[in-house]
Amino acid sequence: MPGVRTPVDPRTTWELPAPGAMPRTADLEPLVTRVLAPNPSPMTLDGTNSYLVGAPGSGQAVLVDPGPDDPAHLAAVEAALAARDARCVAVLVTHHHGDHAEAALPWGERFGAQVAAADAGVAGPAGRVLEPGERLALAGTVLDVVPTPGHTADHQAFRLESGAVLVGDHVLGRGTSVVTHPEGDVLAYLESLRRVHDLGPSALYCGHGPELTEDPGAVLDFYLAHRVFREGQLLAAVVRGARTVDEVVADVYADVPRGLWPAAAQSTRATLAKLAAEGHAVVDGDRVSLP
Repeated sequence: MPGVRTPVDPRTTWELPAPGAMPRTADLEPLVTRVLAPNPSPMTLDGTNSYLVGAPGSGQAVLVDPGPDDPAHLAAVEAALAARDARCVAVLVTHHHGDHAEAALPWGERFGAQVAAADAGVAGPAGRVLEPGERLALAGTVLDVVPTPGHTADHQAFRLESGAVLVGDHVLGRGTSVVTHPEGDVLAYLESLRRVHDLGPSALYCGHGPELTEDPGAVLDFYLAHRVFREGQLLAAVVRGARTVDEVVADVYADVPRGLWPAAAQSTRATLAKLAAEGHAVVDGDRVSLP
């Protein structure tokens, strides 16, 4: 894949809040309030975004991705519910990772609300396992279940009546999402990106980082182009002499802090698995070569 140009992230020209400057609670549109969990890290950015979704005046709200089971975060979510004069009637989860799902069952019990997810373990014994394409009539509005496997096998997004999509970790407000091996699947991830793109979203409400409202389609185009570019980088590293996954990571991610290299290695393994499936690379354990 030589000659692939470095893709330009359209968000570099947008007026987005600086890292660490996102407000704890924000009303994004009449249907949606975002509550930021206090779990910032290099992987979670400012923290996990939990969303309350419901029609104004309905007295109800759906909690999407409750996040960590943290007392301060619970207090912030309950304050946001009170501000909306609403009670939580359901807890929806985009995927099983703990920074999104840990609080699902305990908070579902606290609110007396059913938990719904694609993973039965997340939904719990009294929960609901969601199917792709379902339409959920909840809290005076409708949410469409959009299958978005790739980051994880059970990942799903939720499209709102406003046209906005709650995308979990499928798209981040800053940077790009990690697809790790063996949990992630790059081929599925790319298909999911195209699926969300085809929805023509009016906004992307991400699992981490700020909401993307200026040109969501351009961000999805960048994500797709970034994946093509990364594949080219990995193959170029092998051409230059890298023969193991670690050598490829050291070449491609030389300018990235070493603390992130383990995650980069897992992402590299997932991309190499795709290239191997397509016949562009040969992978044997940690060894990498060209066909």
